[in-house]
Amino acid sequence: MVQKEATARIKINRLLEQAGWRFFDEAAGPANIVLEPNVKLTRDRLDALGDDLEKAANGFVDFLLLDGRGKPLIVLEAKSEDKNPLSAKEQARKYARSQNARFVILSNGNIHYLWDLEQGNPTVISKFPSPTEIGNHYAFTPDAERLAGEQVGLDYIVLTQMPGYAQEAGWKVEAERPAFIEKNKLRFLRRYQQRAIERVQEDAKKGSTRFLFEMATGTGKTLTSAALIKLFLKTGNAKRILFLVDRLELEVQADKAFKAYLRNDFTSVIYKEQRDDWRKADIVVTTVQSLLFNDKYRRLFAPTDFDLVISDEAHRSIGGNARAVFEYFIGYKLGLTATPKDYLKQSAERSSERDPREAERRMMLDTYRTFGCASGEPTYRYSLIDGVRDGFLINPYVIDARTGVTTQLLSDEGYVVSTTDEDGNELEEAFAGRDFEKRFFAEPTNRAFCKTLLQHGLRDPITGEFGKTIAFAVSQNHAAKLVQILNEMADQLWPGRYRSDFAMQVTSHVADAQKMTVNFANNNLGGHSDFVENYRTARARVCVTVGMMTTGYDCPDLLNLALMRPVFSPSDFVQIKGRGTRKHNFAEEMFDPEKKAALGAVEKATFRFFDFFANCEYFEERFAYDEELALPAPSTMPLNTGGDGQSRQQTGQSGPGTFEHFDPDDVVSQVETQIGADGMRIDRELFRRFEDAARADTTLADLVAQQNWEAATRRVIEELFDKPNEFFNLEKLRKAAGVDRRISVRELVEKAFGFIPGFKSKAELIEDEFQKFLADQQPEEADRIREMRYFFEAYIRDAHVRAKIEEGDFASLNVNPTFTTRDLKEVPATWRRRIPEYIKDYVSLNPFL
Repeated sequence: MVQKEATARIKINRLLEQAGWRFFDEAAGPANIVLEPNVKLTRDRLDALGDDLEKAANGFVDFLLLDGRGKPLIVLEAKSEDKNPLSAKEQARKYARSQNARFVILSNGNIHYLWDLEQGNPTVISKFPSPTEIGNHYAFTPDAERLAGEQVGLDYIVLTQMPGYAQEAGWKVEAERPAFIEKNKLRFLRRYQQRAIERVQEDAKKGSTRFLFEMATGTGKTLTSAALIKLFLKTGNAKRILFLVDRLELEVQADKAFKAYLRNDFTSVIYKEQRDDWRKADIVVTTVQSLLFNDKYRRLFAPTDFDLVISDEAHRSIGGNARAVFEYFIGYKLGLTATPKDYLKQSAERSSERDPREAERRMMLDTYRTFGCASGEPTYRYSLIDGVRDGFLINPYVIDARTGVTTQLLSDEGYVVSTTDEDGNELEEAFAGRDFEKRFFAEPTNRAFCKTLLQHGLRDPITGEFGKTIAFAVSQNHAAKLVQILNEMADQLWPGRYRSDFAMQVTSHVADAQKMTVNFANNNLGGHSDFVENYRTARARVCVTVGMMTTGYDCPDLLNLALMRPVFSPSDFVQIKGRGTRKHNFAEEMFDPEKKAALGAVEKATFRFFDFFANCEYFEERFAYDEELALPAPSTMPLNTGGDGQSRQQTGQSGPGTFEHFDPDDVVSQVETQIGADGMRIDRELFRRFEDAARADTTLADLVAQQNWEAATRRVIEELFDKPNEFFNLEKLRKAAGVDRRISVRELVEKAFGFIPGFKSKAELIEDEFQKFLADQQPEEADRIREMRYFFEAYIRDAHVRAKIEEGDFASLNVNPTFTTRDLKEVPATWRRRIPEYIKDYVSLNPFL
């Protein structure tokens, strides 16, 4: 049964107490909440307001929250649940100014806003700031005029790297300048990067606090971010900055870049490596998943801890309910994206809201709205076309290659297979492109892909061997198949040259996969090629991956990319394509000075982009294909649904020496005991034994230390679960821990290694999800939050409610015990549709089943 919430004053009191504010003198300190200046509260006067402030004049009350000296710090405007707290905004501003208080909190117990009167607009918060947190923020005095007035030259970063560079002899002699810059790794801004920063200065001066850069892959978003970070820190418009990424490898990459660019003036840390000392840093880099998991961002951070939050690849790192992390922190926000606004179009052919591409489109639109760019116009744009025009990037040479099978898979009708059932009736089943290598398997098609790639792929301009290539597969299993085929074909084309290392699988299930990506970029994956002496390039020529080697992966000497799978995400498509757009001089890899001089500049002029699933056709509707290849249809087309076509039965047989008891038997003693919240001792001991076993596994401990959760999860499943000595499994451990919901293997690992104090209950998880919903969606109907919360919980908890809502059978809700038609009518009309849509898009129901 879904329980309706307590009323406004009760909730607000609880939030104040949880944040460390005191209505009355306590051992922890004197009261720091008053109703009016210099007048202490009494319990009778507080109770007289009513549980929902219904006895207060006009249904609201102003609390003054005091600093350590007893001076007003915050005006808390508390309203009853049926009122929108923003309706008292101007009244609260006037009262705060009369009390010389800088901050205002507006709340009706269900939704809360924190407002810094010196900066921006009221911001949704999920908890109240503590006296210490708001006191620290009080010392922060942003000044948009100072931000706008800072001179940002092309040498803005260099002045931090080497303040006196202009006086160095290597700089003064123009002929020596390029070598001087390269030797000292000096990074000058390009004009378009400088212009991006100027646009932020211009908009900030006009009062904007949110900015979005749409810059193509390879145009230096990290360098631009570093310059902005310096700008905000130097001008006092931020005291600490959070840089959010969506992948572990990007975390290390960003931190390394910030240290290289800014370490002389500012400190940068990766949060997971400095959990105890991150407050000492100016820049904190972390994955959004790290903060989101188990609500870490709300448990361990205050909304005022960061004054500028930068989201790298914003539609990925703050996509869905991950935006709650981004919105939790008040202050300036900057989003970075490489996905152009052109991908916001809606396909007339794929209009289903559940289509993965349509879901991605909605997420991208949400991202643009988050930064005040609902029109699709960002703060600053520098496209791939701009980069190509200015000579910084190169365009792909696209090859649209389709087999007879993939042509049918991609058609409206799909690939139709006729079969008969056990009664002899004819059946037809249609397979689509998304079924390839999932429900539809065809080795000849994979061979056709590989043959086309090897026949038409670009060669290394120095050695003539096959150019470095990344191929993207459907799955780990598909990647393994493609690697095998490519290595077999390489043996036929170049006998004796390779030893099954022409192609390598680089996926998360492969040991040291992350190191392999680095080695491929550094030209030593599988060792060095021996085609030409003193020329450094990797022996392995093709990496086959699934989701790795996309966002942020820098390997400028790539000559071929192959999409051997459908892509449903515009951002994934842009990132994959972007791996090839960087320029490169192949002569730089020649280490024989004479040969290098003879070669001159050997520039990468293009790269080949093989598309076997019409991805470009969808994502690049106006793209002029340079070449279209008609692949021969495979001679045979075996279909396989993944089963082995056999059924197996196991028979059991009792052994000798068995005995069956037939006489009647009665209970002679009965003791009843209610098991407490800690569970039975045997259950607690089982869980402790699992934790001991997990911590004793040194390989698992190393994976946890690296926060490689996918590999750690796999290690637990393969090495600790279902072993004869204990038979640990998720269900037994869930019961042993006394949790009222499904738990994940990752949660088990985090609990065992102390990353989380315990497992949240189903009710606590729902509350977390609802707070993310509020931070993300920020509904205007703030006076109906209680009703929306009730619907949100009922839809998650009750499968019957979900089914009736989906069917539109609202009349059946009249007899539903947890959520009725009347409850639904109390939800604002637009949210009756949007709440289920949000939950389907962003909330995993698995833990609640």
